[in-house]
Amino acid sequence: MTAAFADSPAAGGVRSLEVRWILPGQPESAVAGWFGRSPAQTEYRQDSYLLLDPALGGLPVKVRAGRALEVKVYRGSPGILEVTGRARGHIQSWQKWSFPRPLRQGSDDPAGWRPAGKTRRVARFCLADGRAVPAVPGLAGEPGCAAELTEIRMAGQAWWSLGFEAAGPAGLLGSALRATAALVFAHDMPGGAERATGHSGSYAERLAAGADAAHA
Repeated sequence: MTAAFADSPAAGGVRSLEVRWILPGQPESAVAGWFGRSPAQTEYRQDSYLLLDPALGGLPVKVRAGRALEVKVYRGSPGILEVTGRARGHIQSWQKWSFPRPLRQGSDDPAGWRPAGKTRRVARFCLADGRAVPAVPGLAGEPGCAAELTEIRMAGQAWWSLGFEAAGPAGLLGSALRATAALVFAHDMPGGAERATGHSGSYAERLAAGADAAHA
């Protein structure tokens, strides 16, 4: 059913390739300095994820910053992103729809919704002759990739995430993703540990795992 919906010619949506590592605790200050080698914007927002039992699986639903309802369809993994000795993670292919004016939410989250507070540092890059370079603000429609360092507070626990999200023409998504990861990981990440596939996944997967553990 999910595949049929995603492949409907009227469905539209935005295609992306994403890799994300999510780890417990908070990032060391050195990690923020390492990420800050590239110009980045910082924002705080609260997203709310819909968690149902049984889980939606490859169809996560969230309210972004209280302003838009987003639905994503997981389209499988086209492989592994690997920067030798520094990072290795599962690439996830997604299709996303965004709808303005979501259902009104009060100070208490309705049953089934799980809030996640995020402090995000986002650096955006575009492709130039096969290499990733800082994107020009306001330039839309170019193939590119966002690198994101995020501190997350969800389910009463602190987590942090390093992620990449490539968007644009489908044929250039993989090139933009890999070029950006190569640039960001051109210098060793503080701590010396390689980002491994065991830590890679999506926010929805992490929230669902936390909910399962809480009810075990």
